[in-house]
Amino acid sequence: MNTTAGDTTRDAEVAELLVGAVDLHCHSGPAAMPRILDHHDALLDCAAGGFSALVYKDHFYLGTAHAIILEKLFPELGVKLFSGIALNNANGGINPHAVDHAIKLGAKIVWMPTLSAANHIAQLETVGKNFPKTAKKMLDPIPLRATDADGQVSDVTKQVLDLIAEGDIILAGGHLDAAEMIKVFAEAKRRGVRKMLVNHPTYMIGCTDDDIRELVSLGAHIEHSICMWVEGKSKKFTPQQLLHLIEVAGVDRTVLSSDLGLVGSPRPVEGFRQIVRILLDQQVPKADIRRLVGTNALGLLNLAPN
Repeated sequence: MNTTAGDTTRDAEVAELLVGAVDLHCHSGPAAMPRILDHHDALLDCAAGGFSALVYKDHFYLGTAHAIILEKLFPELGVKLFSGIALNNANGGINPHAVDHAIKLGAKIVWMPTLSAANHIAQLETVGKNFPKTAKKMLDPIPLRATDADGQVSDVTKQVLDLIAEGDIILAGGHLDAAEMIKVFAEAKRRGVRKMLVNHPTYMIGCTDDDIRELVSLGAHIEHSICMWVEGKSKKFTPQQLLHLIEVAGVDRTVLSSDLGLVGSPRPVEGFRQIVRILLDQQVPKADIRRLVGTNALGLLNLAPN
């Protein structure tokens, strides 16, 4: 295939903007769900792209030990590796002991329930009907909520929030619905949590623009999953919708993460290349793109820009 000078120039622009990028939401394997790359592959791709940091996310296990070992084995690649824990049934649900262990080991993020969230389970026959399945049938999930029978943030959730505040790491909303997440984030702010992240607010979570504004007012960053804008089986939204969402939260409070690794979609770094190209095509300033794909996430990880 012939390439034009314009294509070559745009490719160079994209590559330059990804130097120093961060992926806070990489679904590499080994995993119970089929994945198109493993943690080592993801590291190599990020190193080739000049990324600063990579966060492995698995719905079933804490990946921090993998990150520590891989960074030790390949220090010359220059990519900082992290992971965290998703508070699903496999980790004991909203489990302070699991969170305490994760933080002490070096976890950088705690996700509220995802696959085990009552909200997620309730949507599996509708909005979430095409959500990726595990390779082998697993036990049916027990629905989890961060609130009690009275609709208030539960005591065990408060204990988890205190641990996150003490560790100064990221609280992510997981797949809680918007109303429940707002309650949790408001309580988190009261308890001293300084870093909060809303995962894919327009998919499964049900955030309106006003919900996003309220979450930002509580101090949250809004994370959009690149997989929902680039070519592949998870594509759902248009570039114009992304520009609108960035405007609602503000560039300084928006993070773009891949949420990639799933079958039928690009590899994570390729997803970043595609989204940067989309943003350039939409005339988004390069300084804003750098914040969206790198600088904002670096701050959440307590890392300085390169």
